[in-house]
Amino acid sequence: MLDFERFILNNGLRVLVHTDTATPMVAVNLLYDVGARDEEAGRTGFAHLFEHLMFGGSVNIPEYDEPLQMAGGENNAYTTNDITNYYIQLPLQNIETAFWLESDRMLSLAFGDKSLDVQRKVVCEEFKEHYLNKPYGDAWHLLRKLAYKTHPYQWPTIGENLEQIETAQLEHVKAFFFKHYRPVNAILCVAGNVTKEQVEALATKWFGDIEAGEKYVRQLPTEPRQEEARIQEHTANVPLDALYKAWHITGRLTPGYYAADLITEIMGSGLSSRLYQRLVKEEQLFSSINCYHTGSLDPGLLVIEGKVREGVTLEQANEAVEKEVTHLTELGVSDSELQKAKNKIESMIAFEDMSLLNRANNLAYYELIGDASLINVEWEKYNAVTTTSLLTEAKEIFRSGNGNTLLYRATAK
Repeated sequence: MLDFERFILNNGLRVLVHTDTATPMVAVNLLYDVGARDEEAGRTGFAHLFEHLMFGGSVNIPEYDEPLQMAGGENNAYTTNDITNYYIQLPLQNIETAFWLESDRMLSLAFGDKSLDVQRKVVCEEFKEHYLNKPYGDAWHLLRKLAYKTHPYQWPTIGENLEQIETAQLEHVKAFFFKHYRPVNAILCVAGNVTKEQVEALATKWFGDIEAGEKYVRQLPTEPRQEEARIQEHTANVPLDALYKAWHITGRLTPGYYAADLITEIMGSGLSSRLYQRLVKEEQLFSSINCYHTGSLDPGLLVIEGKVREGVTLEQANEAVEKEVTHLTELGVSDSELQKAKNKIESMIAFEDMSLLNRANNLAYYELIGDASLINVEWEKYNAVTTTSLLTEAKEIFRSGNGNTLLYRATAK
């Protein structure tokens, strides 16, 4: 059970306080309710670009990292299709440094052509390194476009293509910032040996005078129910053929999400999973294979991906995966198999809670999706899944019209 207290500043900033008297450190997590799904078609990659711009200096602080390092702190950030998250960990006695830094870049970044040009080049190099020049780097661009036809999950966080990042203009960047990176669209979580009163005084001092901004009301197009299976072939200079298969699953707050997560554990998470045991170890069709889901807030994807062994065709590999999927939807799982998957997830939840930073991060995330107290009933929702409800969900996920298959072929040598 994670205890926390909550208050809201007059400008709409939600603040959570989690007290842990056993640590000399404090974690300060600032989550913004904006991700790649909130970008406009034709202007993608902005949320990720801001992850970099937010470290490029703010209106009163030209260098973000230097004062934090002097205070003995460390920081990082990440962007997903749903959220942007910034976090700091530092000694408790220097907690005000974190409030000073985070509030100033929320107030306003040091917008300028030079700063934008520098960070734009950094992101462009990242795009080239990880998505254009890396083997299989474009697979997720292709798979998202194949699976999504209307929802903005059809592009990854890095952006739809390199050109949109290269041509990002300062006026559009500014507009994106002042639309999304406002107190009313943010959640601050402070975890450590602190009291609500201490945090409220600091939050009021450093964030209280920042203009609230307009509450962002998300109105995204709903992805239509997929009724016909899709298949696409792609050829590239890669070491081995690869198979990518994706099926639509329900959103983050539905019971089906927990069943889907357990399905991925059973099918393809680890050396004891069904897909590894049958297709890697026994039949030796794949050199590696995994099953996972995107974990997104709106309806996401359950994915099976694997590298195919030399001498095995993609068609043979795909048929073998389909056979395992059919085996699941026809026979379901045993009580012991389901319990093993539940035990693994329960252990993962407990392990995550050991980290102060994870607790701050997770509390902010659950507050975003509805209420921070949801974190304390997460395990109950997994435990409520039965072999019967899992089979029902598996049949819906793996129905014939819901599949998307990317046959990623290695260039013939």
